[in-house]
Amino acid sequence: MAKTSAVKKNERRRALVAKYAAKRKALSDLANNRTLPMEERFAARLKLSELPRNSSKVRIRNRCEVTGRPRGFYRKFQMSRIALRELASVGEIPGMIKSSW
Repeated sequence: MAKTSAVKKNERRRALVAKYAAKRKALSDLANNRTLPMEERFAARLKLSELPRNSSKVRIRNRCEVTGRPRGFYRKFQMSRIALRELASVGEIPGMIKSSW
């Protein structure tokens, strides 16, 4: 089980990303628009850098929904390999069985 503080920190980051998504997208579009003068593009970059760091999408860490584990994460199931194996072994995931030979 992951530290509760790490899981909560990641949840706060997700909330900030959602809050600033529109503003960040607009500034990013301005900064990357080659038809605008260089001064306007630079001003957009400065405003973008003034936004909170945790409002950037790349700072979100994929974590297991069951345990909060950050490593060995399967995106399709939104859980770690360990939790996936445990749930598959007890038959909680439809269509998935543990192989044996």
